[in-house]
Amino acid sequence: MDELLVYNILLIIVFVSAIIIYISLLFISAPYGRFVRRGWGLTINARTAWIVMELPAVIVFFILFLLGSQKTNIVAIIFLLLWMIHYIHRTFIYPIIMRGGSRRFPILIISFSILFNSINGYLNGRYLFYFSPVYTSDWIRDPRFIIGLALFLVGFIINIHSDSVLRKLRKTDGAGYKIPYGGFFRYISSANYFGEIIEWIGWSVMTWSLPGLAFALFTIANLAPRALSNHKWYMDKFPEYPKNRKAIIPFIY
Repeated sequence: MDELLVYNILLIIVFVSAIIIYISLLFISAPYGRFVRRGWGLTINARTAWIVMELPAVIVFFILFLLGSQKTNIVAIIFLLLWMIHYIHRTFIYPIIMRGGSRRFPILIISFSILFNSINGYLNGRYLFYFSPVYTSDWIRDPRFIIGLALFLVGFIINIHSDSVLRKLRKTDGAGYKIPYGGFFRYISSANYFGEIIEWIGWSVMTWSLPGLAFALFTIANLAPRALSNHKWYMDKFPEYPKNRKAIIPFIY
C-alpha cells in the first residue's frame, strides 16, 4: 500500500478520534492523578508511566528527521529543536522532578498514549521532513512562523511554571491536594493544561500543516474536558475555592 495513502488515513483517524475522545471525556474522567480508581486493570507507578508513554514521541520524530531530506534545512532544524525541548522535558525531566511519582497509572492508558505518541510523531515528523514542500529560510520571516513560535514559547513557559506551582504545593508534606495560586492559576483551574494547549496551537500555526492542526485539536480534546473535571473537583472539595476562576480559558470557560 502506498505510504501517502496510509499517512492520510492515519491523519483522518486522528481528527475523528479527537471528536470521539472529547465527547467521551466529558462523561468519563481518565483514571489517573486525582481521578485514579479501581477497575482499569494493571497499573505501574506514575514516574515510570510518563517515561514509557512519552518516549515514542522523542524516538519516532528524531528518527524521521534523520531519515528525511531536510537535515541541513534551518527551518526543519528549528522544528526539531522545539519538539525535542518539549518532549525531552516531558519524557525525562518532568518524571524525575514530579511529586507523587509513586502514584499508580493504568497500563491501559499508557498503551493508548504510546499508540498516539507514535502516530503523532510519525504524522508530524514525516510531513515536516519528507512530505511537505521545502520550508525555505524565508519562512522564518513569515507572520505565521513568528506568531506560531511566540505562542509555542509562551505556552511552554506557562506549562513549565504551572507545573512548578503544583509541585511546590506538595513540597511541605508531600501528600494531599491544595489550592494552587499564582501565574495563570489566578484565572483558571488548569493553567498547566492551558499552557500546553497554547503551545500546540502555536505549533500548528508555525508549521501551517494538517498534522500540526490535528495535534492541536487532539490536545484540546484530551485536556479541555479534564480541565472541566478538575475545576468541578476543586469547587466541590474546597468551599473557599476562588469563585471567579474559570476552568481552562481565562475569563471565559
